[in-house]
Amino acid sequence: MERQNKQPYLSHQPDANGHIHYSNDEHAMWQALLERQAKQTPNRACSAYLEGLKKLNLPSDRIPQLHDIDEVLQATTGWQTAAVPALISFGKFFKLLANKSFPVATFIRRFDDMDYIEEPDIFHEIVGHCPLLTHPAFATFNETYGKLGLNASKEERLFLARLYWFTIEFGLVGQTQDTRRIYGGGILSSPSETIYALSNETQNQSDYQSNPQSHPQPEHRAFDLLDVLRTPYRIDHIQPIYYVIDDLDTLFDIVNSDIMGVVKQAMSLGMFEPTYQVETS
Repeated sequence: MERQNKQPYLSHQPDANGHIHYSNDEHAMWQALLERQAKQTPNRACSAYLEGLKKLNLPSDRIPQLHDIDEVLQATTGWQTAAVPALISFGKFFKLLANKSFPVATFIRRFDDMDYIEEPDIFHEIVGHCPLLTHPAFATFNETYGKLGLNASKEERLFLARLYWFTIEFGLVGQTQDTRRIYGGGILSSPSETIYALSNETQNQSDYQSNPQSHPQPEHRAFDLLDVLRTPYRIDHIQPIYYVIDDLDTLFDIVNSDIMGVVKQAMSLGMFEPTYQVETS
């Protein structure tokens, strides 16, 4: 309810030379987010993400220009970024991915939204996702996902959205608790969820943006495509369930499976009951 009184986020437009101008406050927000997240990711993010982060060599004191990101992505997996507004249609989203262009909203969250923002901002897209776009399996998964989405019906897209949510946005990787790491950008761009996703004891999670008692210990489930497609989620709080793949190359296995056939199976079986409390108005 409080968010309805806030000014909406507006993306910045590049100038004639393709340069996007940000204010000092926006650069300060980037620096604060990057510094805080840098303390959380070394022992929690997967190794491929950390390697991709080094390749991007992101500036710590300013928001990077997209052409600097593109140079690295083009040289590694042939991808590039695409500047977009805060929210785009499913059709445009799928088309961009299918053409190896990753959508990046050119605004950054305000300080009062530092812990959590529903809209995907430039920090989420660049710090959360772009490092792993240097990895072949992650890049191929995104491209294939875009191509499937372009040809899917409206109802099929709703089920496909859950696949993206529980992999690219909120996925974990690693067979055992000791080796488990984060690859989902929705986690890696959120300092509080980066801690929570791999936590074992809620009393150690002192930096949550809300009452820790409202977030019980997270549940880790082995990745199963049919189960993923049938699992409901909400975008407005920390996740109660994370699906875990064995390693990043498992994304190749998913790509090579009959994803749309399993989507149809999930549609016939219906959704699981939510594990979270459903709010009623």
